[in-house]
Amino acid sequence: MARSRQATLAGAAALLLFATAAEAQNGAAAPPDPDTPPVMDSSAMSALQKMGSYLRTLQTFRVHADIITEQVLDDGLKVQRTRKADLVAARPDRLRISIEDELTSRVFLFDGKSFTMFAPRNNYYAMIPAPATIALLADTLEDKYDIELPLVDLFRWGTDQEQIGDIEVARDLGPSLVDGTTCQHYAFRQDGLDWQVWIQNGDFALPRKIVLTTTDDDARPQYSAVYRWDLAPSFNAEAFTFTPPTDAKRIAMTEVNAMRTPK
Repeated sequence: MARSRQATLAGAAALLLFATAAEAQNGAAAPPDPDTPPVMDSSAMSALQKMGSYLRTLQTFRVHADIITEQVLDDGLKVQRTRKADLVAARPDRLRISIEDELTSRVFLFDGKSFTMFAPRNNYYAMIPAPATIALLADTLEDKYDIELPLVDLFRWGTDQEQIGDIEVARDLGPSLVDGTTCQHYAFRQDGLDWQVWIQNGDFALPRKIVLTTTDDDARPQYSAVYRWDLAPSFNAEAFTFTPPTDAKRIAMTEVNAMRTPK
């Protein structure tokens, strides 16, 4: 066994020396030609469209996400935070999301008439009248209150053709496993962002994992999420209704424009 291992190591060393000698003889690899068009695999773009179309067919579903985010501190130090998110949706007008990490806990509820954001650890909540659908709610929260719903991209894949047009590079990286599920791995590039998605093979074109890398920041912080899906969840109407604890305090949700100082 020792002799076999030594032979393997010797072979590896010989290959390394050969490669080093070849590089020295041939010179460094030429930089990419700026006139060469970027790689745009049609299979990657088609898979992205298929995934978006399939997600829009889901009327009720539940998804759990294990999330890792990287934050760049003022001194350049990059740190990670882990979060867990659970989402239950019944299109078009029922949504419940809970998200928790070591510092914060939030619950978002939409019952078709009102939207509530609840902080269980602080026992505060805010409630506003809501528009008629999940899609309109997401837009309203972002435009008026500068609030982005967790996992909101699961409702938006493929709906904005302008974002599809922003993709500059698309690559099909081949098969891969995520939590034992066979997927196809794709990578994309657009201005300021490299991103990857692992899409489940077969008829259920579900995203199983995503990785986002911010490329216009020298630290290149990443966001990643691994998804576990339930396409036949059990729930009732009360799952989306908020009943405040007796000692909970209601606070106002202030619109972004109201917080801006007039010129």
